[in-house]
Amino acid sequence: MALRHLAMLTTLRIKNLALVADLTLQLQPGFNAITGETGAGKSIIIGALDLLLGERADRTLIRGGADGCTVEAVFDLPRGHKVIDRILDENGMEPCTENQLLLKRVFTIAGANRQFINGSPATLAILTRLGQELVDMHGPHEHQSLLHPAKQLDILDSFARLGALREQFAGLMTQRTELENRKAALIVDERTYAQQLDLLSFQTHEIEDARLQPDEDVQLEAEFQRSGNSAKILDLCQNALNLLGEADDSLLVQSGELGRLIQSLQRIDPAAADFATCQEQAVNAWNELQSSLRRYADSVELDPKRLQELEERLNLIHGLKRKYGNTLNDVIAFGEEARRKLTDLQQRDVELGRIQAEIEKLKKELGRVGKELTLARQKAIPRLARGAVKQLEDLGFRQSHFDISIRSAETLESPLVTATGLDEIEFLFAPNPGEPTRPLRAIASSGEMSRVMLALKTVLAAEDEIPLLVFDEIDANVGGETASVVGEKMLQIARQHQLICITHLPAVAACATSHYVVAKHTEEGRTVSEIKLLGTKDRLHEIARMLGGQGDAILQHAKALLK
Repeated sequence: MALRHLAMLTTLRIKNLALVADLTLQLQPGFNAITGETGAGKSIIIGALDLLLGERADRTLIRGGADGCTVEAVFDLPRGHKVIDRILDENGMEPCTENQLLLKRVFTIAGANRQFINGSPATLAILTRLGQELVDMHGPHEHQSLLHPAKQLDILDSFARLGALREQFAGLMTQRTELENRKAALIVDERTYAQQLDLLSFQTHEIEDARLQPDEDVQLEAEFQRSGNSAKILDLCQNALNLLGEADDSLLVQSGELGRLIQSLQRIDPAAADFATCQEQAVNAWNELQSSLRRYADSVELDPKRLQELEERLNLIHGLKRKYGNTLNDVIAFGEEARRKLTDLQQRDVELGRIQAEIEKLKKELGRVGKELTLARQKAIPRLARGAVKQLEDLGFRQSHFDISIRSAETLESPLVTATGLDEIEFLFAPNPGEPTRPLRAIASSGEMSRVMLALKTVLAAEDEIPLLVFDEIDANVGGETASVVGEKMLQIARQHQLICITHLPAVAACATSHYVVAKHTEEGRTVSEIKLLGTKDRLHEIARMLGGQGDAILQHAKALLK
């Protein structure tokens, strides 16, 4: 079967976290096994992923002598990922470049805690939301989506291929909510209804009676300014006209004397002809200015009645702006909205009847689609349960019992009803015969939990959209033949997902398509953890070490496992 990856973790870089000084892990598609001696630092990989999934930053994990810790991850989305793209877009994050999603987490001893998505600062909540779509971790510190009933319902519906039906139900629920909100806005008691009617009527008529025009206030202010200062304007104009030509010592009178002097100068020296031209131009300019001032003065009227009209109009506009908006356009818009609301209220009985008829029609359709969803789920539950039981038997639970409970709403008003339908489900498990089944989230043993997760993931591999699965201590309390089965199951899942498994079992590690080993050594008096991808020869020796030695018999056993 060809590998199918909606997304893949290609690079994980860890800097100054616990025993790691600076480590870059280049991961491969398929099944990645990570092994190493106890205490070598394998758990640091899990800790780094936890940080990228939004877990709380523990500053005691910062490497001694360092000011802070950095964890970075690169996810490859070769065909894009609609959910990831939507989350980025809804939160104003930078889109992925070259189909790569870049996550970064930084925290310091001083208390600074920062997150970045595609280079942009982000909140921890957004990082957590992305993590829920990208990584499923199973182990002592699991980030397990399968423990939540809502996610269990998603998986059941994906297994039964009910996506289109669910979308149809969700769309109908959205329409119903919108209609109920419109209905609630119209349903008020009679006293409140009368008050709203009076208020909206007053507001509408007050604004309409003013007969406002857009930006009218700007023009009125300018005219009021001129009209209020008309006497002063006329006085200034008259003084200017006197200075120009209407007084005995005016500029134009004196310019005539100036012209005669220049003519006399020109008769003596023809080179002074330019002065006469300049004097003539100045006289023409003063004459033009005199004519313009007269026309301007004639346009100014001393009209106390008009001034009063302007003042009253502006007072009216300012009063409306204080009540209904900062600008005249805001007041006009408020009036239009008030008119619409008034019309709705005046016709509320007709509108209520129409809305209620639409709601009743939607309820019937919701009931039909919801029941169709319920029946499809009830039909799919036995098939999913049988598949899980078969996988659990292979994993050592010979007489375990797995089931799925379903509880359905009897009416659309039930709290069980959500955008996902009328049902609530719960995965139930009993590891031993004679025990009652309990919710999956109530299972205490991490070894049992991990194997149940592995069984479910095997059944659901083709449907589950979370691309990266991480199993930590999946081999707890597992040995012998079951260990080989665990490895085979992981390899089967890895045909549909990228998988990382930290393991102590050679039979599990031998099934991996890529094998990494974590080791620690002393460097300049300090302990440092490192990780490397093993080649064929080194991998043989690592499997032999896990088996307990390096003798010929053990090496032959290791070769057999790797085959």
